[in-house]
Amino acid sequence: MTIDIFWRIPTHGEPSSHRARTPFRGDWFPGNDNLRKAGLGGGGADGFNYLDYIAEIAHAAEISGFQGGLIPSFPMTDEPWVISSLLARETSTFRFMIPFQPGFLNPVVAARMTASLQRATGGRALYNVITGGGGPSQLWWGDSAGHDDRYTRTTEFLDVVRGVWRGGPFSYQGKFYQVENAGLAHPLSEEEFPEIYFSGSSDAALASASKHADYYLTWLEPLDQLREKFRRVKEKTDLLGRKIKCAVRVDIIARATEEEAWEEVRKGFDNVAPETLRAFLGQDGSDSVGAARQRGNRPTTINSYKDLITEPNIWSGFNLFRGGQTQGIVGSYEQVAERLDDLVQLGADAFILASTPHLEEAYRVGEEVLPLVRGHSNPQLLRAVG
Repeated sequence: MTIDIFWRIPTHGEPSSHRARTPFRGDWFPGNDNLRKAGLGGGGADGFNYLDYIAEIAHAAEISGFQGGLIPSFPMTDEPWVISSLLARETSTFRFMIPFQPGFLNPVVAARMTASLQRATGGRALYNVITGGGGPSQLWWGDSAGHDDRYTRTTEFLDVVRGVWRGGPFSYQGKFYQVENAGLAHPLSEEEFPEIYFSGSSDAALASASKHADYYLTWLEPLDQLREKFRRVKEKTDLLGRKIKCAVRVDIIARATEEEAWEEVRKGFDNVAPETLRAFLGQDGSDSVGAARQRGNRPTTINSYKDLITEPNIWSGFNLFRGGQTQGIVGSYEQVAERLDDLVQLGADAFILASTPHLEEAYRVGEEVLPLVRGHSNPQLLRAVG
């Protein structure tokens, strides 16, 4: 058994710690009034920009034992396909997990783009297929398709990508996509098809994942809920004669002692703006089942960071510090590794980890936590590059 461990690349910029919003690294995140530009002592530009910072994080993750990185895609970020091409020239073994919504690309073009990236990088590309959470965020992209239609479209998209990858001629007549005698030309058709990490918590998502995904990817949830989710997707996949692995996307705060880790949380929580806390307790307007499941695991009244501790070493307030999932792991290096081990025992085959700031924390987590995962006696089971 091998455990794949990825790091997150903050293409949206980030603060320099959980404790405060300034100084800020990057130039995309909402709140650009908080930015402090890199520069020379006299105030002039030094030529170092946010792309250089992202490259430093990829280097840090590669050096510290991570197999690759998730390159997030949001309205405020650069395009992950482009960032992947940039980072490919800056790294040697680092793999690029590219998130995208299938509805926004033609599947034949997507196959050609991916095969070209595989050829250029020695097969370092992976897919993180996301189908969108609906609501205002989905309309930003110009997509008004309903929830289940989006998953039908995703399934058809991956049908076509797989079909044309084999070289063709491939024809397909679906609700959303129709192609005639398509196929990648040699040598692109000889490239390795990327592993697919697939996100989504609804029945429609699990049905689509069971057909195409190599890894079913979920945010951290209470262990009983995760166990049931893993069981459902594996049952659906077994019916198709396939096998699927499971992956967990989770933020962590790891320190030498548990007290230090919780003190980091406390300081960050004490600096959360009241309007941010009100928004956290409200609804987001999406039809995402995964987001709804996250909201269901937090209290309705919050007076202290301690109100958001849901299980030992599990804190459900991470998206107070930045957008995304709510639940994450907090504790000493040993405790964080133990909680990751718990997830391995539950059925997790891979992780996407993150912490702020991503640069320094890539070194910290890679050097202090990763060697402890899967037990002190079997660190060789990790398939992380280092």
